[in-house]
Amino acid sequence: MENFTPVQATVGGMIIGLAAALLYIWLGKVAGISGILGNLLQPRGSSKDDRGWRATFLLGLIGGPFLWFALSGQSAPALATSLPDLPLLIIAGLLVGFGTRLGRGCTSGHGVCGMARFSARSITATVVFMVSAIITVAIMRHGLGG
Repeated sequence: MENFTPVQATVGGMIIGLAAALLYIWLGKVAGISGILGNLLQPRGSSKDDRGWRATFLLGLIGGPFLWFALSGQSAPALATSLPDLPLLIIAGLLVGFGTRLGRGCTSGHGVCGMARFSARSITATVVFMVSAIITVAIMRHGLGG
């Protein structure tokens, strides 16, 4: 397997779990990224004070890897040399957004936070995500993708 890094993946998973736990303990909020972003852009029933922690959380999510590479001295992995097909990328983004709305949350909200709270809806959603991913990889590697 290429790029198999179990130690880094485990540490990364522990940091994600710690961040989700701290957000829940300190603010009583679930770290579902789609909900955090959605309520930042279109606040529903939340106060304007809510926007600060949401923006900070998202900035940390985006800026964290940059900070890590700056402080660790490691070089960031090279980006793909060619951009993906833009129409395909747009369609994929729209499908992800639709799925997030349809599933009433994203993979991070259901998989990390919902399962930790033993939410039946989140456990079901995560099983569906995983089965879909397994089928997609099987088709791409052994079916359509050759």
